[in-house]
Amino acid sequence: MRLRRFLLGPTLVALSLAFGSSGFAEAAPRDDVTIGMAIEPSGLDPTIAAPVAIGQVVWQNVFEGLTRIDETGKVLPQLAQSWTMSEDGKTLTFKLRANVRFHNGAAFDSATAKFTLDRARSADSTNPQKAFFSVIDTVETPDPATLMLKLREPSGNLLYWLGWPSSVMVEPKSAATNRTDPVGTGPFRFAEWRAGDRLTLQRFDGYWNAEDKPALAHATFRFISDPTAQSAALKAGDVDAFPEFGAPELYDTFKADPKFEQVVGNTELKVVAGLNNREKPLSDVRVRQALMMAVDRQTLIDGAWGGFGTPIGSHYTPNDPGYIDLTNVLPYDPAKARALLAEAGYPNGFELSIRSPQMSYATRSSEILQAMLAEIGVTLRIVPTEFPAVWVDQVLKGHDFEMTIVAHAEPLDIGIYARPDYYFGFANPEFDKVIGEAQRTVNDKDRLALYGKAQEILARDVPALYLFVMPKLGLWNADLQGLWHNEPIPSNDLTDVRWVR
Repeated sequence: MRLRRFLLGPTLVALSLAFGSSGFAEAAPRDDVTIGMAIEPSGLDPTIAAPVAIGQVVWQNVFEGLTRIDETGKVLPQLAQSWTMSEDGKTLTFKLRANVRFHNGAAFDSATAKFTLDRARSADSTNPQKAFFSVIDTVETPDPATLMLKLREPSGNLLYWLGWPSSVMVEPKSAATNRTDPVGTGPFRFAEWRAGDRLTLQRFDGYWNAEDKPALAHATFRFISDPTAQSAALKAGDVDAFPEFGAPELYDTFKADPKFEQVVGNTELKVVAGLNNREKPLSDVRVRQALMMAVDRQTLIDGAWGGFGTPIGSHYTPNDPGYIDLTNVLPYDPAKARALLAEAGYPNGFELSIRSPQMSYATRSSEILQAMLAEIGVTLRIVPTEFPAVWVDQVLKGHDFEMTIVAHAEPLDIGIYARPDYYFGFANPEFDKVIGEAQRTVNDKDRLALYGKAQEILARDVPALYLFVMPKLGLWNADLQGLWHNEPIPSNDLTDVRWVR
């Protein structure tokens, strides 16, 4: 089919765009996507609950913060377009963006930001990172576009913390129902949640940032926990992407298929076997050190995660500024481990239970740990534990465990060991002092040196067994662009995701 030359002006332009050289209309790129996730979130409000899956659905898609963290880990402006810090480091003043509205039509202003921060730091707050906001003394609102935070002391991390999912801005009238019907300022609004199956978002046409209006009109999250089913869903086209593929043993089966892109990226997923330091025999540092020396980290990585992963010696990753490789502080040495147990009064070992979340990395790691600890006389009894509901209730909140295993996904979260009621039950005044100084230090070089000391204390005292960092094993349709290759913070930011054909 050829266009006749008597077609002129706009008609010719329109037909030229609609028809290719073959004469047939070219289909527009898709404007929907289906993202696979292994874990379904327990709710949709990241300001009241800890599970990472919540932020992986709503952070940057539905909810936004004063600041944001990009794919490189850099802090950028978001609902705050700029800020200034006073010379004494104790007053942080934000200039807020104008003409920002929540999905329910309510305006965002300094009063909203004050409500959010006061709610997060209140006495009855359930914010999972409530400790972050304790540095704030008062929140002031000189005018709708200005927010002032008066701090009790300088904080070198506050701008970073304000970019986390737990710090997103909340509209007061919707705060009570955000768990099931989230209302934010982001580029997508909540559409539907079919529990146990899928959750759908749709593009928000009133989004304040016209330059970053997403190409996608709809996004669906499918929840598929079984790794084999994840693989089958990808190959069948039922799912377009698994940003965190849960079957490393099947990962290479996609290598020869040009329909898929494979990405091995960095994450903050620190797999640790948490120990209850409150209870005997784990309250004895010699016992904890013996358990650590019974673990061959590389063998565990090979068996549990197909060789994908990096051994770690403390609660810090090689991606983090100021990282120190401390895997040789307590290296694999079963003979020395048995001697330490004997010195601690356990020459014949003892029995220990491990609460293992029903996720593939945790189940496999628990089984390998069971075999390794048996070599030093420790009998490890595996207790399968539903995640997140039961694990959060019994382990994180109830401290009803001896040993557990979980991937801590939050970036630069080494300070959790200084929290007096955290599930590890670790109490070390030296560590608390170092972390406190680090958080008050504004100079980057000095702060990172303090974090180095904190890493060394954890490597020596082992309040948890430090195992490995899980990489991001991404798998998605080769025609899909814009998904993050690295994850400095757990997320499925869909802002820049688009189909190329």
